[in-house]
Amino acid sequence: MKLTTFLIGLVLGALLLVWPISQWQPDGLDSLRSLTVQLDGRKKPLDTVAQETVAKIHGSTTYQSAEGTREDALSTYLAMWFNTRNWNEEPFVLVSYRPLKEAAGLDIERKQFTFQELMANRELAAIVGEAHRKELNEVDLSRNEREALTIEGRLNLLYQSVGDRQLPIVPHPDDRKGKWGSLDETTKLYSPEQAAPLLAAFAMMQQTLLQGGATHIPMVASLAEQLKAGLQQLSPDIYPTDAVMGREVYFNHFHPFAKAWQLYAIAFTVLLVSQWIKRWNIYWTAIGLFTTGIVVQTYGFFLRMQIADRPPVTNMYESVVWVGFGIMAIALLLEVFSQKRFYLLAAAPLSVVCLVLADSLPAVLDPSIAPLVPVLRDNFWLSIHVPTITLSYASFALALGVGHVALFNYLFTPQAKQRIKTLSQLNYRVLQVGVLLLTAGIILGGIWAHFSWGRFWGWDPKETWALIALLCYLAPLHGRLVGWIGDFGIHVASIVSFNAVLMAWYGVNFVLGTGLHSYGFGTGGSELLIASVVGLDLLMVLATAARHYGWFKRSEPLTTVENL
Repeated sequence: MKLTTFLIGLVLGALLLVWPISQWQPDGLDSLRSLTVQLDGRKKPLDTVAQETVAKIHGSTTYQSAEGTREDALSTYLAMWFNTRNWNEEPFVLVSYRPLKEAAGLDIERKQFTFQELMANRELAAIVGEAHRKELNEVDLSRNEREALTIEGRLNLLYQSVGDRQLPIVPHPDDRKGKWGSLDETTKLYSPEQAAPLLAAFAMMQQTLLQGGATHIPMVASLAEQLKAGLQQLSPDIYPTDAVMGREVYFNHFHPFAKAWQLYAIAFTVLLVSQWIKRWNIYWTAIGLFTTGIVVQTYGFFLRMQIADRPPVTNMYESVVWVGFGIMAIALLLEVFSQKRFYLLAAAPLSVVCLVLADSLPAVLDPSIAPLVPVLRDNFWLSIHVPTITLSYASFALALGVGHVALFNYLFTPQAKQRIKTLSQLNYRVLQVGVLLLTAGIILGGIWAHFSWGRFWGWDPKETWALIALLCYLAPLHGRLVGWIGDFGIHVASIVSFNAVLMAWYGVNFVLGTGLHSYGFGTGGSELLIASVVGLDLLMVLATAARHYGWFKRSEPLTTVENL
């Protein structure tokens, strides 16, 4: 019976994956999507260039134009590349940081602004100018200044993308690592006779898009095939194969990490239902769905590793996706051995949140694949240090989830003593796993730092906060061991201590923005939102503690004894 319901979950998960793929309708632009571009230190398909460009400028891979039509990344990028509309007046540039909008006098309720109004904003220009002056003098920038430089980067990228005649799509004649050229530079690399058909095809594509847009897609597709075939013929040994470029296009549109969180969410729902409908034993169906989600996410990592030729743990986006995977993988492993249901109930919402954030915030969590900075180019240390650290974060996040499940029981079913005791034991195990992984990760990081920077430990902000996080968990574990902390205390510690992990993981990258781990830094983080969530969570912990310890109960009246 268990095997049958487990297989039902696997089959249901597979059907949920296959159905959207079967509904997908090709647009005929495969040749254009897989057109190779040498950009940002690697060769990638035009489809990736389109997604990265639109996401960096607009904050999303889809765009609703001023006319109200909804466009995908490639359609939007083609409109920029061939300059088929007035991009000065399109509300396309993302400005999300509220304090910067207030300082620049922008409408704080809007998120997208036109190129023209941002370029004409004197307050924004003054902040950018001050930021550049500080950079020259090697002075730390304020958050507003860092955000302003990000906006400047988006404006520059939009300016470069509109009518871009320098996009390097022409392969080098004989050097695999040689610099590619733009169509305008074709005659510098090849003869005029070889360049003429390419220039003609490109000009006809531009004219076709200017005249009809979406109504002329078949013509554009035909011209794109001619252009791509001509580029391949220029240097067949240098130009990447269709299989290599097609794999990345497939990865872009398969969305394995999005499909994974959808499967986790469905499995979580089935698991909740199994709590009440026990006669059908659909618990194992949920396990099958969770397993399918793990398999899909693993497949996504495999594809990304093939494309990037490195472990997928080198930036904030990849670490968030990896932590989401780690939460679910550790929970599923522990669940199979314990079969207590609580691990997956605690893990699924957290894993879904991680993957939804990674899937929906490309301007904050940049998913683009870029060459590694020098310090990360040792794949051996990269493959063991960073995954170990992030898996420790996943363990602590799972402990956070188990802690919340326990506190909800303290709030609403305090009479369930045995369940609360079980949750305490489960949480203690997860905390032990997390401490073991974080300790190993810190030691491995120190060894890597010795080889990369010439010292084992330097009190870099990332190193310091990793140590603080470790101490925040070691204290309650030792307190539990000697009897200073009971069941309730270990749950509270698992929730409160996670704020140190949050600071080491998110705060150093997005709030402090200093230190040698600069390759993980970013802007656009929602500090106010995260601070609000943390504050509400701590209030919930305080309210649960008040109920558990009876802080607000009316004291019993004193008994009086007469005639002593």
